Amino acid sequence: MGLKQDLIDAKVKAIQDSYDEESVEVDISVGSYIEREAHHTSRAIIKALREANFTITQLKAPVVVEELKVPEQPVNIELETLLGEYQPVLKLLKQLGNPVGLGPAIDRLESEIEKAVIPLLEGGAKMAGIDINKTDGGALQSTGYVFIGEDPDTQNQFDVNNEEGQREFTTVKLLDDDARDLL
Repeated sequence: MGLKQDLIDAKVKAIQDSYDEESVEVDISVGSYIEREAHHTSRAIIKALREANFTITQLKAPVVVEELKVPEQPVNIELETLLGEYQPVLKLLKQLGNPVGLGPAIDRLESEIEKAVIPLLEGGAKMAGIDINKTDGGALQSTGYVFIGEDPDTQNQFDVNNEEGQREFTTVKLLDDDARDLL
C-alpha cells in the first residue's frame, strides 16, 4: 500500500506477536498513537533517503547511433586535375604549332582554359551524401558516452571501471515527487 501503512502493519504484528495471539485489538484509526508514529517514522525515512547519496555500482549503457546522415559536401579540386584531360592535347598542339608559329596562340588557349576552370577549384564538385544506419552490415561504427550534469567533453576524462571511479562520477538522489509516491 505504502510506507506508512507498512509501518502500521508492522506495529500491529509486533503487538500481536508480543501477546502471542492474533486477536488483540489494536487502535490504528487516524490520530491514534500507532497511526501518528507511522506517519512521523515514514517522514523521517523519506527525509533520510532524500539526504542520502546512492552509488550506482554497475552501469552498462552503450551509446548506439542508429542513423548517420550527412548532406552532400562541396569538394575542392586541384587545377591539374581539371586540366588533366587537356594537357596531352595542348602539348601535342604546341609540338605541331610551334614550327609554324602557332605556339603563342596555343599558350593563350591554355590560359583561357585555366581561367574557365579556376572558378571550379573551390567547391567545384560534390561528395555524395552519407546515409547509413546500424543495420547496414556493420558499416556504421561509433563510440560515445552518456552523461547527466556537466559534460566531461571526452570519454578520457572519466573512468567508471572501478569503485573509485564509480563513486566519483555517479550519484543518484531520491527526488521529492518520487518520495511522495512512496507514502
